[in-house]
Amino acid sequence: MQLLRIKIYCILLFCVFFNAKGQTIDNFNIQLLDQSAKNATLEITSTQPPNINGEHVFMINKKEQKLQFKNGKATFKGKLNEKPHLYVQYQKRPGIFNRVHTIGDKISLSKIPLWMSIIPPLVAIILALIFKEVLVSLFVGIWAGAFILNGFTLRGIFSSLFTVLDTYIVNALADKSHLSVVLFSLLIGGLVAIISRNGGMKGVVDKLSRFANSAKNTQFVTWILGVAIFFDDYANTLIVGNTMRPVTDNFRISREKLAYIVDSTAAPIAAIAFVTTWIGAELGYITEATAALGIKESAYSLFLNSLAYSFYPVLTLLFILFLIFMGKDYGAMHKAEMRARTTGDVYDRSTDRGENEVDNSLEELDPVPGIQHNWYNALIPILVVVLGTIIGLFYTGHNPEVWNNAELGFLGKLSAVIGGSDSYAALLWSSISAIITAILLTLGGRIMSLKSVMETFSDGLKTMLPAIMILVLAWALGSITKDLHTADFLTDILDGFLSPYWIPTVTFILAGLIAFSTGSSWSTMAILYPLILPATWTISQSTGLSVEEIMPIFYNVTSCVLAGAVFGDHCSPISDTTILSSLASSCNHLDHVKTQLPYALTVGFVSILMGTMSMMVPIPNIVWFIVGTALLYLAVKVLGKNVPEYVPD
Repeated sequence: MQLLRIKIYCILLFCVFFNAKGQTIDNFNIQLLDQSAKNATLEITSTQPPNINGEHVFMINKKEQKLQFKNGKATFKGKLNEKPHLYVQYQKRPGIFNRVHTIGDKISLSKIPLWMSIIPPLVAIILALIFKEVLVSLFVGIWAGAFILNGFTLRGIFSSLFTVLDTYIVNALADKSHLSVVLFSLLIGGLVAIISRNGGMKGVVDKLSRFANSAKNTQFVTWILGVAIFFDDYANTLIVGNTMRPVTDNFRISREKLAYIVDSTAAPIAAIAFVTTWIGAELGYITEATAALGIKESAYSLFLNSLAYSFYPVLTLLFILFLIFMGKDYGAMHKAEMRARTTGDVYDRSTDRGENEVDNSLEELDPVPGIQHNWYNALIPILVVVLGTIIGLFYTGHNPEVWNNAELGFLGKLSAVIGGSDSYAALLWSSISAIITAILLTLGGRIMSLKSVMETFSDGLKTMLPAIMILVLAWALGSITKDLHTADFLTDILDGFLSPYWIPTVTFILAGLIAFSTGSSWSTMAILYPLILPATWTISQSTGLSVEEIMPIFYNVTSCVLAGAVFGDHCSPISDTTILSSLASSCNHLDHVKTQLPYALTVGFVSILMGTMSMMVPIPNIVWFIVGTALLYLAVKVLGKNVPEYVPD
């Protein structure tokens, strides 16, 4: 820790010496002439060669500007951005950019090397790995970025702290789409709490539990519940783990296997279903990343098209079915299952660790004591969310010209409608409608008073606050990386070095490493989406690919960020969903990680292979899903060992 502090101090001292008013970019010297905070006059002088003439193209404020040189000099006059920030590159060469700082009516120019743009996300990742705390790590990463942008001065250390709050976090909250995501997440949290407390979720589980009459069927019912409760991964783990544990214990299914099924259905289904607590965050990240690229396709349409490349989430769900119906396991999981079936010890008692107890904070999701558990109290509100979102998408995206276009097929029309819809409005309308429905069902059934319902709703809002805090800080970090042009830095490094067709593979591995280090899929998406999507677009364009050729790569990369994040989350011992699955299943956490890791690595390897091949061989993606499924079947058949069935007396 002391060594880390020394390194940070050295970096800070080193950075102080970069402040200057006249800076050289490649072979050009840039001087700021006027002192107006609203307009800037830049004098650009050629140094090599000193007396060039004619027109030369510069990138200023991320736009191409044609400057006319005469005897080695040219002048640019123009307004500053809303954020006082001039980004200058000559002929798109890597190196540095210049940032304009305004204090009153005075402005100064600071040279910032582009390589420093990678520092904020690196700081966030490294600190999360060291301290196992995502919120603090994200905040410090934003602070580091603000310090770099504020000119590397000692005074900037303190002023940048305030900039984090009054500029980046405030701007993250001031964005309309961001507020829509926050509100939707809060509403879903409140809905989950109500339908859990009124016994609706327990009623759905009880209905399905009737089919659990053997070890194999019990595991399959657990899988069905994991898929059915698709709208929130936290609700999934808490409800399925706690409810199915007595049933799985009865059939001598190990707690490790229960935790694995719970964990490996929760995040994958929440990641690919189109109405979940994840979808708002995903759309927000994608929108932020693609805003400056000129892509006309909406974030929702990009997400839907990316599902064609979601190998890891889909193959994980199929892999679990192979393990269940083939009656096989391998590695540490096979040992756990054999222990449970032969001795009846559903958890490991050998080290005197005892049975882990479920955290008391989870009890707030338990149904109200003494009530009847009616399945429709949960199913009806859930259907309102699902169907309401679909109706909202069609309503906001309806375009008569599209439906009357004979050249478009049904799928083309459907894609155009969804692509032109207001997904945020649809999600908000459906979620508030579902909450009203849940409240009416609860009051109509005399389950809780209105006061109790609203208290439960408030409790549900509180459960979403940690995720929302991560989300807001992640947006702020994304804004910092945008101002520092981190995507340009990555593009400069990868351009000419990495083929666009290999970017999805690299993205999946990188997302997995970040999620493993931070234990958070959301922070992984927040860090990577603003970086990798613009880089993918620019690199692909630089190689001469057309938009039609770029989009499949873009869809694949969009999917790989999410899929890689889920993969790393499954492997990480500090993952919130991994820990929650252990607690809800009353399984020792390290035992859960140890038994799940070989399975996650197996599916991860096949997913990387299929994702890479889908870029290299131009055949329909369904073929690669079939090949991946066959490979996982063979893996279970070859590596797996039979686990005996157990029927209770």
